[in-house]
Amino acid sequence: MVSEIGMYLRRIRLENGEILKTMAEKLNVTSAFLSAVENGKKKAPMSWEQRISDLYNLSDDEKNNLAIALAKSSDVVEIDIKDAPSLNRDTAICFARQFASLDEETTKIIFNILNKKEN
Repeated sequence: MVSEIGMYLRRIRLENGEILKTMAEKLNVTSAFLSAVENGKKKAPMSWEQRISDLYNLSDDEKNNLAIALAKSSDVVEIDIKDAPSLNRDTAICFARQFASLDEETTKIIFNILNKKEN
């Protein structure tokens, strides 16, 4: 099954007229590894976010889409709370602790609250 990041990488590659081997060389990985990432069999390294942004001169919207695709294809999401205000830190910790037990209705409410702030 093709992952979200796989579809994104493939689109970038094709838009730039590149074959898999060329993109793999730019990312310093084997063609087999890149193919496995594109097909959802391997996870893309998070370090690729900056590398791909730089290599392909992505716009801010494209960078955001790349970050979302990487996050959706990952099993873990990290939040940097080092410089966050105390309430934000407490909220992130509380959310992380209760994430697995949230029911669908509560999840939708939280999603809608957070999504309104982004738009």
